[in-house]
Amino acid sequence: MSARVLSGMRPTGALHLGHYHGALKNWVRLQSQYECFYFVADWHALTTHYESPEVIERNVFDMVIDWIAAGLDPERSTIFVQSRLPEHAELFTLLAMGTPLGWLERVPTYKDQIEKLKDKDLATYGFLGYPLLQAADILIYKAAYVPVGEDQSSHVELTREVARRFNHLYGRSPALEAQTAEAVAKLSKDDARYFEKQRKAFGETGSTEALAKGEGLVRKAASQVSGWTAADSELLLGHLRGSGKTILTEPQALHTEVTKLPGLDGAKMSKSYGNAIAMREDPAVVQDKVRRMPTDPQRVRRTDAGDPERCPVWQFHQVYSDKPTQEWAASGCKSAGIGCLECKQPVIDAILKEQAPWRERAQPYLNNRQRVHEIVQEGTERARVVARETMGDVRAAMGLSY
Repeated sequence: MSARVLSGMRPTGALHLGHYHGALKNWVRLQSQYECFYFVADWHALTTHYESPEVIERNVFDMVIDWIAAGLDPERSTIFVQSRLPEHAELFTLLAMGTPLGWLERVPTYKDQIEKLKDKDLATYGFLGYPLLQAADILIYKAAYVPVGEDQSSHVELTREVARRFNHLYGRSPALEAQTAEAVAKLSKDDARYFEKQRKAFGETGSTEALAKGEGLVRKAASQVSGWTAADSELLLGHLRGSGKTILTEPQALHTEVTKLPGLDGAKMSKSYGNAIAMREDPAVVQDKVRRMPTDPQRVRRTDAGDPERCPVWQFHQVYSDKPTQEWAASGCKSAGIGCLECKQPVIDAILKEQAPWRERAQPYLNNRQRVHEIVQEGTERARVVARETMGDVRAAMGLSY
């Protein structure tokens, strides 16, 4: 079984080109390399839009259609809806019992969103707790990787801290110390001393070098020490990191190359800014929107020379055009050899070419929305098997399996 990847999106309705190039294109690629779980984060939508729940259902299924249109294969990826799995809420609640309040308040995007969404009342427990709900979303599937941009790395780090703390609090049976001592006793005296030195160094300073050395010694023991077991390795790795038995897996951020596509005005692409092109936008609307894009403000007349770096259209060329076309556009702009409408045409052609297979793949699902419901239900049931297994481990660790 390949490593598991997990990611999700808030249901904002039909997706735009920024969503595709910023995340969805990467999701499609990852499904051929990993076991992928992709979920609709409808509870997360309520953390900021709790006053307008009436749009959520339609948004959910419009978004799933765009996922499939982009190339997500329900046979290769597990596609599901967060709110259909109450296990997410249960794990969120149980993790909340031991998560320090300060951890949530220091998440950079928490303060950033409060600043950006001043028109909304975000003084709610749900909004404060959304990074922990996000951690539960990840940890319940024991995901090895979470594909994120640099701006979301803090959420993965918080998830790692939450898992580490949970394992420390609940991964210790009464016999754990004795079992750990028995595993250490299988090492030579020199290796035991070396291991203890690295454990203390990591515990006192957080030294990644000490952690790596300690992990290396455990790997060496697994291959060389007679009678060594997988349980011995797990015990010593937990002891090394200051945690108990690994109940919840610490995920890694998967930083993969993504393409950032700005909006039509050069700012971040967003439906709320009115500067977006939907993935399945009508071709005539696409052409009209691109033709009306602002250009270098210094090109007042056709004969005025321009600077591509000042023009939002140039940013689209960098995503959609090959090198010869980019050179043609840059040279023509700087020399006033081409007009702005002429410069925009290759971008229009490239967007329409990219969108054509999306519209074709989406049409059967637009004609038969019941099939979309079935896909989501099938994915939800696959996800439920994993979620229930994890919650069984969590409840047992917390003394709730009676």
